[in-house]
Amino acid sequence: MITEDGILVAQTDDIPDGEAIKIDASVTGTVDDIAIFNDDGEFFALDDTCSHEKASLSEGYIEDGVIECPLHAGKFCLRNGDVLSMPATDNVACHRLILDGTDIRLVPNPERLA
Repeated sequence: MITEDGILVAQTDDIPDGEAIKIDASVTGTVDDIAIFNDDGEFFALDDTCSHEKASLSEGYIEDGVIECPLHAGKFCLRNGDVLSMPATDNVACHRLILDGTDIRLVPNPERLA
């Protein structure tokens, strides 16, 4: 059961600036894996699978609050998962993170629970 305190998924040092990690759906209880992104010291969480095709957003390119899919270069806003460029046309789900010191805790979007 997921509480409002979330699930401890990483430490801030685990995710270098401009990088991401993938948290398996079996850990989060969600329908998709979740990617945790570090963009210039800000951390964001989105569903990991690109809405255009089956590519892992955690393997994409992070810059200025945007994740670019590594497969076909569709772009999404890290803050809310909104699609920003073609060929993607559907948003990806956003999840809440809680930073507690160096702990990163994930509170999965309830609409994405399996």
